[in-house]
Amino acid sequence: MAPVEQDALAVREQLFHERVREYIICALLFASLYILCHFIITHFKKHTDFAAVHDDEDAAVNRIALGLCTFTLAVALGAVLLLPFSIISNEVLLSFPQNYYIQWLNGSLIHGLWNLVFLFSNMSLVFLMPFAYFFTESEGFAGSKKVGDPARVPLCPLCGSPLTQLLQGIMARVYETSVVLLLLSLLVLGMVWVASAIVGNDAASRQSLYDLWEYYLPYLYSCISLFGVLLLLLFTPFGLSTMFTVTGKLLVKPRLLEDLDEQLSCARFEEAAVSHRI
Repeated sequence: MAPVEQDALAVREQLFHERVREYIICALLFASLYILCHFIITHFKKHTDFAAVHDDEDAAVNRIALGLCTFTLAVALGAVLLLPFSIISNEVLLSFPQNYYIQWLNGSLIHGLWNLVFLFSNMSLVFLMPFAYFFTESEGFAGSKKVGDPARVPLCPLCGSPLTQLLQGIMARVYETSVVLLLLSLLVLGMVWVASAIVGNDAASRQSLYDLWEYYLPYLYSCISLFGVLLLLLFTPFGLSTMFTVTGKLLVKPRLLEDLDEQLSCARFEEAAVSHRI
């Protein structure tokens, strides 16, 4: 093999190992965030009556919705922590530029994390959160087989197993949720199309509607981020004032600057007043 081919092969091998390393790091970071968010949600979630039933359709739907909400919370937490992680990694690389063990904190990893967070944020905002809500509220189309429905007798022994009935009930809810999401998407797009036709009925306005992925979703993401920042700026002072008020009520104030002579004189006056009354 020629030296040029060996160099090219070495470069491709290095790129392959760097890409695999980035995928492993991203998977480990997201798995850690997912486990943390799962503990947070299960700590604050209200316990339902069907949560302990393992072969019930409502319990399976509840676990699926819990997984979707945990995924969404993990993505949101990753989006919040990504900027501090980028700043800290940059400072570490500038402080130790020749250290071999921290070279994995490179620009390619940070860029990949930003792309993944942006993709999963849009997916969670547009699809996962509405799907989780409609999925918990769905009951399946009319005529679908339900778990525990005595009126429907299975036609074959395989179709009568509890697992098969459970899967059929869940898929019926998935179909209903998908149809509801599709109709809602068509309704929103139709309203946007009508509004665009009313505002400006030209080719440029219609062409802007085709740039949904390149323009409108990033714009929607930016608007929601701005709304979250405004809520944070609005409610942070109220939260701090409430925290200090509650802390002031719970903590005992120190008595370091009190005058003991004044307290003794007040006690003597009170004693004299009580003696005079008696």
